Amino acid sequence: MKTLSSLEHIRLRTGMYIGRLGDGSNPDDGIYVLLKEVIDNGIDEFIMGNGKLIEVSVKDGSAKIRDYGRGIPLGKLVECVSVINTGAKYNDDVFQFSVGLNGVGTKAVNALSSHFRVLAIRDGQYAEAVFERGALKSQRKGKLKDKQKDGTYVEFTPDADIFGEYQFNLEFIERRMQNYAYLNTGLTLNLNGKSYMSQHGLHDLLTEEIGDDGIYPIGYYKGEHLELAFTHASGDNHYGEEYFSFVNGQFTSDGGTHLSAFKEGFLKGIQTFFKKDYRSEDIREGTTAAVAVKLKSPVFESQTKNKLGNSDIRGWVVQEVKDAVEDWLHKNGEAAKKLELKIIANEKLRTELNVVKKEAREAAKKITLKIPKLKDCKFHLEDGDKGENTMLFLTEGDSASGSMVSSRDVMTQALFSLRGKIENMYGKKRAAIYKNEELYNMMMALGIESDVSGLRYAKIVIATDADFDGFHIRNLLLTFFLSYFEELVTNGRVFILETPLFRVRTKKETRYCYNEKERDEATAALGSQSEVTRFKGLGEISPKEFGQFIGEDIRLVPVSISTLKAVPQVLNFYMGKNTPERRDYIMKNLIDDAG
Repeated sequence: MKTLSSLEHIRLRTGMYIGRLGDGSNPDDGIYVLLKEVIDNGIDEFIMGNGKLIEVSVKDGSAKIRDYGRGIPLGKLVECVSVINTGAKYNDDVFQFSVGLNGVGTKAVNALSSHFRVLAIRDGQYAEAVFERGALKSQRKGKLKDKQKDGTYVEFTPDADIFGEYQFNLEFIERRMQNYAYLNTGLTLNLNGKSYMSQHGLHDLLTEEIGDDGIYPIGYYKGEHLELAFTHASGDNHYGEEYFSFVNGQFTSDGGTHLSAFKEGFLKGIQTFFKKDYRSEDIREGTTAAVAVKLKSPVFESQTKNKLGNSDIRGWVVQEVKDAVEDWLHKNGEAAKKLELKIIANEKLRTELNVVKKEAREAAKKITLKIPKLKDCKFHLEDGDKGENTMLFLTEGDSASGSMVSSRDVMTQALFSLRGKIENMYGKKRAAIYKNEELYNMMMALGIESDVSGLRYAKIVIATDADFDGFHIRNLLLTFFLSYFEELVTNGRVFILETPLFRVRTKKETRYCYNEKERDEATAALGSQSEVTRFKGLGEISPKEFGQFIGEDIRLVPVSISTLKAVPQVLNFYMGKNTPERRDYIMKNLIDDAG
């Protein structure tokens, strides 16, 4: 039997408190959760009417955060950052709409940092404490020499013993700062000297996301506990739906009851206004919307708060959204007309698509009941914990998949091999998928025909050769996903597999290198007698060797886009018609291989 102190428990069972470790290459990685926990305290102060500025500095693997709230009570400073279940957030009168209700936040940051310093300032007095891995190293109190505003300052360095070689990606942090600003109008956040603020909340978020692509002006409503914004994007650039959902300032990337209630209320509001029983898919196709709720006791399905579980909120959210949407349409007649035309156009497209779908299904039945070129795995995304590590590798040709078939984990790793270059789907209607046997089979293998929520694998991994043909196939696949299923990319489901470019070996040792720098380091370490091989394609790596590159040490690069409005321009430039601009770009960036 062993009883751990609370901070020891956090270090031993890190996943229970921050969800995942990671090295900083994914926005949900633990180092960002640590940063968020500290900033959330400043946000909570702002919500309670204390302080309108939060300053954040992130560099060289460390973070510094200064808020201008009331400051942690000086006599309770050490307990507040090191004793679990100590804090003011259990008192409803003090914090009504806090995200960090479990009293763990800052304690987890403290326990998981090799250096953690906290300074509280109140009425000209200060208290300071310095910790290492949760252990108190020094503390002091006193009177400030120079007058400073009340508030709390925290600096921390995530512990490399726990997080390994990590790196903060400023793009992820900038995105989070912008979200904080949208959700807290009147608050200014500074990150490394750059300011983020918003005057119009979620309205600003949608404006930033879709730019001029909305077919009618953004609909907006703000109540006491609910804020929402919505529009429909033109079908030429956006298929499917895109939602941004938040609870008490926390971005819920996996949605939850507030998002499903919003969708239901949105549907009912539109049906009631037009007095027509339009189908939900015709109303929702092309929707881009954002919803934020404030709750007294949010219940999240995990410590990282990606999905809300409160079932008791459904009724009032549905009703308030329905009333808000209906009211907005009454006041905006021109927008209502454009929305109805969009719904009718969606109906027409769906009917046309159903005919094509039927023909494609009949053709598919004739071929075989199984999906050709798919080597499936045992578990899938719907299998709960067992499905969380599932992935589908999209490979080119049979040679690459040959190595993978014998070295993959048959429980969680599936393979779909492409015959070669797929069709460029830029600018084509969705019906075109059904006329392309390979893309149709890939869509069915992924399970996303009706809706991306049917996705069968946690990760879609593009595994092509690191040569020009491989890069071209990668671009064609990304064009396909961004054209028809962009939610897969925005939800962080699409990755690129990194495979070694070089093998450096002697008779005693073999090292695999992913770039020239690693190759040079390996050659220096193994000596001049070492033999260097460059891999041109995945098929050159033997099955015996390949296992290690798709096993525990797999290197995946997440595919991300900064905003939805960037997608049409990027696809048009790289995958559209040959323009003078693109020719100039190619000429400027040509690399002379002959030398």
